[in-house]
Amino acid sequence: MSENRKLQMNSASGVSRRTTLKGLGAAAGLIAAPGFVRYGQAQSSEPIRIGFQCHRTGIGAAYGRWYERTTTAAAKRINDAGGINGRPLEIVIEDDGTDPKRGAEVVEKFANQHKVDLVYGTLFSHVVVGSAPAAGELKIPYYVVSEGYHVASGKLNRYCVQPGITDVKAQARSMAPWIADNLGKKVTLVYPDYAFGHDHRDFFTPAIEAQGGQVVAKVPIPPTETSFTRYFPQIPSETEVIYHVMVGPAVLTFVKEMGEFFGNSGPKLFGFIDSLEAVDIKSPGLEFLEGSHFWEGMPRYAQPDQADYVTAYREAVGIDENGASTQDAKDVSTAAHMFGCWETLNIIKAAMEACDYKGTDDRAAMIEATEAMTDMEAGADHPQGKKRFNGKTHQVFGEQSISQVVDGKLKVVHRTSIEDGAYEPEADYTAMSF
Repeated sequence: MSENRKLQMNSASGVSRRTTLKGLGAAAGLIAAPGFVRYGQAQSSEPIRIGFQCHRTGIGAAYGRWYERTTTAAAKRINDAGGINGRPLEIVIEDDGTDPKRGAEVVEKFANQHKVDLVYGTLFSHVVVGSAPAAGELKIPYYVVSEGYHVASGKLNRYCVQPGITDVKAQARSMAPWIADNLGKKVTLVYPDYAFGHDHRDFFTPAIEAQGGQVVAKVPIPPTETSFTRYFPQIPSETEVIYHVMVGPAVLTFVKEMGEFFGNSGPKLFGFIDSLEAVDIKSPGLEFLEGSHFWEGMPRYAQPDQADYVTAYREAVGIDENGASTQDAKDVSTAAHMFGCWETLNIIKAAMEACDYKGTDDRAAMIEATEAMTDMEAGADHPQGKKRFNGKTHQVFGEQSISQVVDGKLKVVHRTSIEDGAYEPEADYTAMSF
């Protein structure tokens, strides 16, 4: 199968665009769906086409797999409810290889060949930074699900928006007070040596200093590294807390080797779950993580007090109570991040409906409609929690979870507020021209 796969996801089977459009009026499942009447009224309309820039290969492949599943589920939900402005939603997928050069090429392909309405879904920050100029030049909306500060920094362009997931600056600011109060104030940072890791380095350092703490060492590691033991001697003996965030296919090796190096006598551990996304915490060699803490955007494990809309979201994306695929218990999700795809698609839908989007001539109006958004209540469209969007910086702010490993599972022990991560805007995209 080619890298480009067109999905018309308005039925449980996710059949192809051509097949679905031909059978739109006759499909029994669609007739039973709540949105059938609106589809029937708008069946002569072209689908709204979203280009999904997916990390199917490269160091982001585990995320790409789950971003794709979440996108499929969210698109199906939207189509089952009648689509967007009465038009079905079509997702067109291209693999960017988690590579910035290829990412820019994918954006150009979406705009010039696939003729999509917008591009969406990019995660890894170096790919976003490499792709965003193409989106600006082509004047095509670029809705990323990345966490990097690159959007809020004002360094991109008005077509780039991050409305469905918080950024590292807000995350680090909200974690620092809890770390200082509960784990220690002398922190060593271990992070991937590229833009995403640099955000952690640059924003956690002043955040912990504001709590009377300090970063005693910074240990950058290439994201493609496969062996990590040689980096651990760089961690000073005075370290009270190791703040670790790693990404890529070798994250399990990283965590295992950290445990082998320190055993049970090392500093306390505070990790961003990126270090273990798509990895089973009960994997052999990870026993030393018991009692340690992690940031989670959205909890991997089902929590006893979770809302019904969270349960419904987990069922829709196909994860069990342990955050693994309902089809394969060994296929662990990237739950802390992939919710951003679900929420971003719902925000795109809301923006298109607010500006009565009809076609590519309305792209600027769609961006303006997104910029006008503010508070977003927790619910079926936003299962991760309530959020607040800043139209000037094109960045959303939200709640975060701090979870502890208890009996080999992650248990939420603290929930931050939106205000904990808030910061003054340093850019104003609304002042930029289209």
